[in-house]
Amino acid sequence: MSYPQVPFVPSPELVVRRMLELAGAGPNDIVYDLGAGDGRVVIMAVKEFGVKKAVGIEIRNDLVREARKKIEELGISDRAKILQEDMFKAQISEATIVTLFLLTSVNERLRPKLEAELKPGTRVVSHEFQIPGWKPKIIATIHDGRVSHTLYLYVIGEHK
Repeated sequence: MSYPQVPFVPSPELVVRRMLELAGAGPNDIVYDLGAGDGRVVIMAVKEFGVKKAVGIEIRNDLVREARKKIEELGISDRAKILQEDMFKAQISEATIVTLFLLTSVNERLRPKLEAELKPGTRVVSHEFQIPGWKPKIIATIHDGRVSHTLYLYVIGEHK
């Protein structure tokens, strides 16, 4: 693995919903969640926001199995999938929305890939950690009842 292990800390559902709202997710979108964990972003994008397609990229086998099982049980495998892959090697160019809950250092290493592969207008939403060198279009704070979370929305082509 070419990057530091990012611990699995699931985003609360309220935060996931707000991330997708902030990105304006809808039926014409293809969502990619890098470091997909248990698949909650992918599942919510399809079930609640009706996106055309949602793909999670996750390297940990146990989390991939868990997410795939949930997707199968929910009957949404025609539009939702989890790939067991290194996010630095995954092909993400079809994405119209990318969601992240990584670390600032990982976001920084991911930045050249995002800039090279994503088309202008693609929305990138990061939970808690900024993408160094990028200017967020929107910074939003959401409270989950216990703590507050900061979300950063970037738009490719308007991010510098």
